[in-house]
Amino acid sequence: MKKTHLLITLLISIASFGQNTPLEKYAAAEKLLETNQIDSAFIKFSELEKSIPENDTLYEYALWYKVMTATHLEELNRYSEKFDKSLEYGLAALEGIEKGKFFFEQDFAKREFFMIKNITVSHHGLGHFDEGKKWKAKLYEAKKNDVLPDGIDQYFNYDFFRFEDKNIWGYEWYEELPKDRFSKSFTKVVYYVYSTNPDGSDKDQLYRLHVLMFHGSNDNFDYVMTKRLGTATEGFSGSLYAYTYKEDIDYKKLKNDVKEILKGNTKPDTERVITKGKDGKVNVDIKMKNDKKQKND
Repeated sequence: MKKTHLLITLLISIASFGQNTPLEKYAAAEKLLETNQIDSAFIKFSELEKSIPENDTLYEYALWYKVMTATHLEELNRYSEKFDKSLEYGLAALEGIEKGKFFFEQDFAKREFFMIKNITVSHHGLGHFDEGKKWKAKLYEAKKNDVLPDGIDQYFNYDFFRFEDKNIWGYEWYEELPKDRFSKSFTKVVYYVYSTNPDGSDKDQLYRLHVLMFHGSNDNFDYVMTKRLGTATEGFSGSLYAYTYKEDIDYKKLKNDVKEILKGNTKPDTERVITKGKDGKVNVDIKMKNDKKQKND
């Protein structure tokens, strides 16, 4: 923002204007911001941005603060799991960011992809898994076009929720399944499980739940859940074949599975049956220990 000195000059002369001028409305919005009434300031800046022409001196300022207040409110509501409100503010912020790309410095445009990520988190928090998939697709397309900024170019946060006294963060990697399952190993999704401080912030990483590519051939699944301990000293660690996923992951099922594991349902209740065909292809069947029925996920 290079016009701050001009804006200050204009605000000093505000008394010369009539009632309800754009400058007075801006001053009122700025006062709300100074007194930490962010939600009210957002409304005022939004109204101002919509009511004045883009060539008006105040337009860029109104747009800038609309985006800043919406971004702040989006974050507060997302961390509070008020996902209906975080979605509302996220969409408002994204709208402003898309307009602001034509007015502000180049780095401002990078906010777009971070806000898309935040909107994805809100959709998953609301249980809108199909809608969340559409927003993820925007990030994958940007990855394909090599336009993602640092910090979101390798993986992204797509889910967040609290369980009892723990913070749960879901992250997804862009990598896709290779044709040769034995050529590499990679994790598609990780849920990080943190203990919390009194203020609700992350404290220690207790363990991680990896949705790990399965090394082998199985018609029923492509990924298997694997638990890896962090600072936690108790609990099962290893692959959980009761929780498996196809290439097109069912994220509703995945989130429900994560919640089951958080409840303590991590005992190995399956067994692997490995067979080798005449063509040399190795196949691994997963069967439940109790009823010996093949696990189909």
